[in-house]
Amino acid sequence: MNPDAALLRLAHGRLSPRRVDRLLEKHGTPASAVRAIIGGGTGGIDVRDAVVVPAAERRAELESAGIDFVLAGEAGFPARLARYPDSPRWLFTRGTVDLGHPTIAIVGSRASTTYGLELAFAYGVAAARQGWVVVSGLARGIDGAAHRGALHGDGGAIGVLGCGIDVAYPREHALLIDDVADRGLLLSEYPPGTRPDAWRFPTRNRIIAGLADVVLVVEASERGGALITARVALDYGIPVYAVPGDIDRVTSRGCNALIRDGAFPILGADDLREVLGLVETTLPHR
Repeated sequence: MNPDAALLRLAHGRLSPRRVDRLLEKHGTPASAVRAIIGGGTGGIDVRDAVVVPAAERRAELESAGIDFVLAGEAGFPARLARYPDSPRWLFTRGTVDLGHPTIAIVGSRASTTYGLELAFAYGVAAARQGWVVVSGLARGIDGAAHRGALHGDGGAIGVLGCGIDVAYPREHALLIDDVADRGLLLSEYPPGTRPDAWRFPTRNRIIAGLADVVLVVEASERGGALITARVALDYGIPVYAVPGDIDRVTSRGCNALIRDGAFPILGADDLREVLGLVETTLPHR
């Protein structure tokens, strides 16, 4: 079996990335893992939900939907991600963006304030107009505002989804998701049709962090997904910036905690532009 075809079948198998890793560790090759799923000899690895359809059928479905399937190391796969050991093995993509530009992940709370939304939009515009690509998760709140700002600033945008690339989630972002696909790039490691189950989003956040040269947290609670992205970025050695806020406001507690723990504060759009001007000259662009 062609290795690429076997990986495509695994990618559509409705298996978590961790279970795919376990299958490949146990069986050695993608083709052997596929045969084990079909034959039921997975050695105790739960594959009850797996659906292993022939690769030719899957390729035809992707082509008709305008979706690309890109393996790690292939042209079109972001080389930034290859720097990290937990990088995805594959991505489903729609659209295109110049991956040679520097990238900033702008993330934050879904339950954002009007103030936070205005800041995220302004920071998206400021980054775009300096030639930076804005990466985010296209979630409600800060993510969506940052992407709208990037597009308003005629810049590039990368949206990393925690569901199938053909699934509009949240539904009110359907037009924004299409705009990012048309003028930027959508990414997901999950196959088309995958539901936005809650557990997928923390896993997705490592991709947002891995795509970024810089991470900016605008508003965040102490337990939100934005903090997961920031912590992953710090583990990766990626600079993390945060917007300080009212110490009594829930949506500021995560940012204030990051600053307490060593993140750099951002005090306005001019401050961000100055920071990006400095970072841009020191980071390798991939």
